[in-house]
Amino acid sequence: MALRHAVMAALLEGEASGYDLAKSFDASVANFWTATPQQLYRELDRMAADGLVSARVVRQERRPDKRLFRLTETGRAAVRAYTAEPPGRPTAIRDELLVKVQSVDAGDLDAVREAIGVRIEQAGAKLARYERLRAKLLDGRTQETYLAETESVGPYLTLLRGMEFERENVRWGKLALQVLEARAART
Repeated sequence: MALRHAVMAALLEGEASGYDLAKSFDASVANFWTATPQQLYRELDRMAADGLVSARVVRQERRPDKRLFRLTETGRAAVRAYTAEPPGRPTAIRDELLVKVQSVDAGDLDAVREAIGVRIEQAGAKLARYERLRAKLLDGRTQETYLAETESVGPYLTLLRGMEFERENVRWGKLALQVLEARAART
């Protein structure tokens, strides 16, 4: 998957400036794809050159003018074509913390335990943010009612996946700390 596919997925929500896209990207697709604002702006320029998005300039007082981007019909066709392709191999975990955990028997046990604690806190914070986003989407409705009424289920399903990912990070981190604390008590 390329960054442009994630950008197109985010633009399915509607027209957005690069700044707004970066903010919503952080909230809507950050659970499965990350990018810096600079990467987003560069990709938007390439996508505009390729005819996948169009941009219009909005004049602003006391602020620089902004460009609002939206998918073109060519962009929507690219989304349809992309979703018809079989997905690539599942993402492999590439996590420096896991390398440290793998090496803990010859490494600094306290530093690894601290790093796991930090990961638990980070995952908990992301989970809380995702839960707030879910509550905002549901707006007092049950999940079943929301799904019956919404036109877009994709963002909700990816949000649920992000929530489960962070729950698993917290669960694994707590288990790892228990094991490492038991190990420290034995030595």
